[in-house]
Amino acid sequence: MSEIKYEIIKQIGVLSKTASGWAKELNLISWNDREPKYDLRDWSPDREKMGKGVTLSKEELTALRELLNNMEV
Repeated sequence: MSEIKYEIIKQIGVLSKTASGWAKELNLISWNDREPKYDLRDWSPDREKMGKGVTLSKEELTALRELLNNMEV
């Protein structure tokens, strides 16, 4: 399995943290030298490990924001 290359372009924010220090974060990340995308996933405290996540284009993030703004919680 080939290694995944990534560069965190911008740290946007932390949504939550576990007792073990893992954090669910929203970041702007370039994966394998591609155009940066918005990325939501769990990261270990040292950022050596990551959980499964979801990447979104700017258009997808905007659509998600609209859905959330119109959602009743």
